[in-house]
Amino acid sequence: MTVLLEVRNLQKHFPVRGGLLRRIVAHVRAVDGVSFTLESGRTLGLVGESGCGKSTLGRAILQLQRPTGGEVVLEGTELTTLGPRRLLEMRREMQIIFQDPFASLSPRRTVAQTIREPLDVHGIGSASERDGKVEELLQVVGMRPQVMDRYPHEFSGGQRQRIGIARALALNPKLIVADEPVSALDVSVRAQVLNLIAKLQREHGIAFLFISHDLSVVEHVSDHVGVMYLGKLVEMAPAKEIYRDPRHPYTQALLSAVPVPDPKRKSKRIVLTGDVPSPMHPPPGCPFHKRCPKVMEVCSKVAAPVVDVGTAARPHRVACHLYA
Repeated sequence: MTVLLEVRNLQKHFPVRGGLLRRIVAHVRAVDGVSFTLESGRTLGLVGESGCGKSTLGRAILQLQRPTGGEVVLEGTELTTLGPRRLLEMRREMQIIFQDPFASLSPRRTVAQTIREPLDVHGIGSASERDGKVEELLQVVGMRPQVMDRYPHEFSGGQRQRIGIARALALNPKLIVADEPVSALDVSVRAQVLNLIAKLQREHGIAFLFISHDLSVVEHVSDHVGVMYLGKLVEMAPAKEIYRDPRHPYTQALLSAVPVPDPKRKSKRIVLTGDVPSPMHPPPGCPFHKRCPKVMEVCSKVAAPVVDVGTAARPHRVACHLYA
């Protein structure tokens, strides 16, 4: 498979201002040195607790929020150094599906206007060709072209999310960042949207960065899974491998909290103590050491090295002193 996206030591720090003169007194390290690759037509699931930096990472990759440091390379083009004109051209290759399907759609725009907007911005096709494309996209996501003149408030949550997916597909992108795309939907509708995303990926070969806090959803859609904690990627492996044999204590705790749909089978829950440290003042050493049930003395002093505990064919990387 061809590598589509390379993320190298990506960082996004937000300044914190204080005092009478509103000077910068600290930084929130939302994303703090994340690296990974994503192949064409594959899905990387990104999981972690709320506030760990998942959504910020997705936005930084798309340059919706400019990174503080690091590199984002899409098909050989380094995005972080591009000017506005060149970046606009590259946006045809990458799109986003937002978490809230109602807030992400303008209440003043019809369905047709919403889906047409990317085509209008990039000047693709004539007016009649754009209208035809809108009808085609609605059919692709399972909606009737007759709804083109309706407004977002006239649809259910699942239908609004389908409209958001149609808009993301308008430019035939190679990469889509799906930021919690089903978290606001009912369970039955969630399954329909997930199946739609899987179908689109098979038919169009789109690569997805699928961001979610729901581990069962991520298992269903992902080829590989990355686990984030306090702005860092602490474990990454093929989806089957990470669910079968999680190595990092944080990953083990997350998976132990997933409900098991079998009343006769009891899983052993790993309960973490303490609160997540502030990303403004991350602890020294391993960021997880204050909550880790397997903490060692070295964990509070030295940053955890990234160790490959897998094979050449199935790489499994974990940032933990237990495997150093």
